[in-house]
Amino acid sequence: MLTDISRITNAKTRRCSSFAVDGRNGDAWFIQPGETRVLADIKGPGVIRHIWMTQPDGYRECLIRITWDNADKPSVLVPLGDFFCLGHGIVNSFQSLFFTASTHHNNKFNQGCALNCYAPMPFKERALIELINEGSRGHLQYFYVDYETVDSIPEDTGYFHAEFRRTNPFGGWGHEIPVNVPEANIANKEQLAWENNYVILETKGRGHYIGCNLSVTNFQGTWWGEGDDMIWVDGYKWPPDLHGTGSEDYLNQAWGMQPNAFLRNGSSIYEGNTNGYQTSYVFHIENPVRFQKEIKVTIEHGHGNHLANEMSSVAYWYADRPTAVVTPPPVAQRMPVLRNNQGVWLYDEANQCPGKKIVPNEEMLQMKKRWQEKQQEKK
Repeated sequence: MLTDISRITNAKTRRCSSFAVDGRNGDAWFIQPGETRVLADIKGPGVIRHIWMTQPDGYRECLIRITWDNADKPSVLVPLGDFFCLGHGIVNSFQSLFFTASTHHNNKFNQGCALNCYAPMPFKERALIELINEGSRGHLQYFYVDYETVDSIPEDTGYFHAEFRRTNPFGGWGHEIPVNVPEANIANKEQLAWENNYVILETKGRGHYIGCNLSVTNFQGTWWGEGDDMIWVDGYKWPPDLHGTGSEDYLNQAWGMQPNAFLRNGSSIYEGNTNGYQTSYVFHIENPVRFQKEIKVTIEHGHGNHLANEMSSVAYWYADRPTAVVTPPPVAQRMPVLRNNQGVWLYDEANQCPGKKIVPNEEMLQMKKRWQEKQQEKK
């Protein structure tokens, strides 16, 4: 990125924006419920260099959709806030290398916020960027899409991808058991881990994974981490190609998450400031995970997947050709889980999109029984 700043080229710098074409000050677009608007439709070859967006709300109701080179399916299809590393419909000021946000209303739901993306997005034929309002109210949107047209794109250049996943709740086998007690310390390995871990990304093709953001709604209230990241490259094997040591470790922090945001990792939303909502991010800038055929990026939720909190994520990667991404759940099933004035979680079946329920094996059943016996002894 910095090495390119001194190069003089024949590229032409251009912008698509929501500016008022009548020359007045009405510079926002109003997008009706159910409406899809084209923010940019650019003929290639070119590179999108920067996206800026600001809006008063709609962070989970609206989807960003990006389609490359007239592909049949989009390569980016992510809720607006989550794309920019802000989960739960909450806004907060933070800075990272790829994404930044700035607001007067830190740690609040649905407030005005400036969102920026600096991830380079090359394309050869066409870039189509759309915003889809799946909410029940009209949506006010300001935006810039800054790009440059170029003579050609090198053949080994990848296309930017991003996809959103959610499980609400995760199908953990022992949610009553806190993290870091002996009863949670089951053996989670081999096919058990492959089948049960939370999936951040699973895709086929050739490319490299550059990171993710991970959002947790902490129903249990204790520490939600200790889940090892496990990343399989080009098929199943044990151990996986990359095996980590804990959730905060994969996110490049330690001893839990801290309320800071660095260029490559951090907390864009910190649960200590939000009464239970966390969004963390990590970017593999110097260490992308390269794959030739397929990749599966997973993480345990609690050690051995015993927890049953809400989990959402956005994976980011480059692929050698435009690849279809997972379709997000319907709007009702991606809205945040709220609390009442007494701090009680308001579980709504219409809001849920539960993941696969983990069927307890013999060790899990023994640990659940042991935990129940301990609780009985305390009474």
